[in-house]
Amino acid sequence: MLRIFSRTMVKLGKMNPPDQVRSYQLVKPVRVILISDRYLNQQKGLPRVPVPPLRKTCEGYLSALEPIIEENEWKRAKQLVEAFMKRGGVGEELQRSLEKKACNTVNWITDLWGKLEYFGNRSPVVINANVQIACPRLDFRDKQGQIRCAAKLIVALLEFKTTIENPPRFTDGGCVFHSETLPAENLGGKPLCMEQYSQLLSTCRIPGLERDSVVFHAKIGNPPKHITVVYNSQFFVVEVYHNDGTPLTVDQLCVQMESICTSTSETNTEPVGILTTLDRDSWSKAYLSLKDQTNKESLSAIERSIFTLCLDRAIPRESDKYGTCDCHLITHGGGSQWNSANRWFDKSLQIIVAEDGSWGLNLIHVVADGAVSMALTDYLVASMKKPEMRQASILPLPMPQKLHFHVTPDIKEIIEQAKRSMDRNIQNFDLSVMVFDHFGKNYLKAHNMSPDAFIQMAIQLACYRMNKQVCASYEAVSQRMFRHGRVSLLLSTTSVSAAFVKAFDDPEKQNTEKIDLLEKAIKTHKENIKAVSIIYNI
Repeated sequence: MLRIFSRTMVKLGKMNPPDQVRSYQLVKPVRVILISDRYLNQQKGLPRVPVPPLRKTCEGYLSALEPIIEENEWKRAKQLVEAFMKRGGVGEELQRSLEKKACNTVNWITDLWGKLEYFGNRSPVVINANVQIACPRLDFRDKQGQIRCAAKLIVALLEFKTTIENPPRFTDGGCVFHSETLPAENLGGKPLCMEQYSQLLSTCRIPGLERDSVVFHAKIGNPPKHITVVYNSQFFVVEVYHNDGTPLTVDQLCVQMESICTSTSETNTEPVGILTTLDRDSWSKAYLSLKDQTNKESLSAIERSIFTLCLDRAIPRESDKYGTCDCHLITHGGGSQWNSANRWFDKSLQIIVAEDGSWGLNLIHVVADGAVSMALTDYLVASMKKPEMRQASILPLPMPQKLHFHVTPDIKEIIEQAKRSMDRNIQNFDLSVMVFDHFGKNYLKAHNMSPDAFIQMAIQLACYRMNKQVCASYEAVSQRMFRHGRVSLLLSTTSVSAAFVKAFDDPEKQNTEKIDLLEKAIKTHKENIKAVSIIYNI
């Protein structure tokens, strides 16, 4: 079973009122059809995201407020909204500004979302922002098994990279598609934006004093041909292509991994990777302090690499029936005494492989959303199940190059602060994995219930039971039907869902009435998801 989770799922009492519950997809909610053509060609034909009419936006705002505030508060909010929408008022002025931005930007939502949610957020990316995917544990429990698994994953990722980089070739006879071209995705007969795939690899988040940035090295001249490998909190550059452009084989990569593991023992080398666990303000200041030539070259090698491979120690396990320890490992590494410094959390993609068969992915959220991240994961999981063809290493291989850092006393003190901060954040992080096996999506579909909407109602009911009040919640809805589309937010708490959660545990309500309220809430949720797309197609 694949487990995908990002950020703390429920945050109560820590947000501006009204408190919000953030819900995340555990599986892809819709079926995406792959069509082996139009990958890059379809991008040009995708529409831009228009700006919804002002009245539609304001009506949606009031509708979202109604179930979570008192009646007198809602009436006051309605008066303020009506004043906001007056002809010649502030609302119309802001609407014109937004429409102007939409005309001058490929995707105004993605642009604003990136600046505010991703780059403007100054919390640590660990636990709070990065996406973590824990994969099914593999059948090995030793260093050799870890090395071979890592080598196979590298090869699989390079194959996936080839599918992204092989665009259609145009000839006089028409468009020719390579067998290794990434198929275009189609949903409900509509093509989807494929831009996120090109951002998964060779990308890195760069800390900034006020706002972070991201650099896509694959889109710059002379794209990288190496990966970074982290072992014992030390970084190595491994070239993964021969001079003729062909990738290294699994056996050749095993030789490289063994070279790293046998030459690297526990040393007094400072764990610079732990700095990427800091809050963004502290990390950006420390980043500027790593300014001598040695540090700059090492930082550049990490940031430009295709991805980062983390060879981890196995963390202690107690009762772990459902893989909770695996999820902790992929999320934060287990703490400063284990693998939290064996990371570079700003890399777009980290592949993590531990000695006990645990493995998974840690991605920065700014480059891709859940469906694209899961498509990559599905590819890797399938690749690990393929029969292996062993090939002897004949060609001489360049030795992996260890990256060095010049750590000043000031930086050393910041590293110690980062260790304490990381351990404190882990101590405050609760995570438990539960497998619900009473029924699944097929049972719900058989009763004409949307599995996604059912889960949303369950989350709202759980929060109501815990806090004795209806809480605000939202769900991310894909906007990939638009060019450079990412997600839009559906405010999933409605008056109908509020009526359901209030009635569910009421002993005076009959079960038939409760079921009726649930069905109405699910129907409304489905209609609202469709409305998110309809609004943007006006």
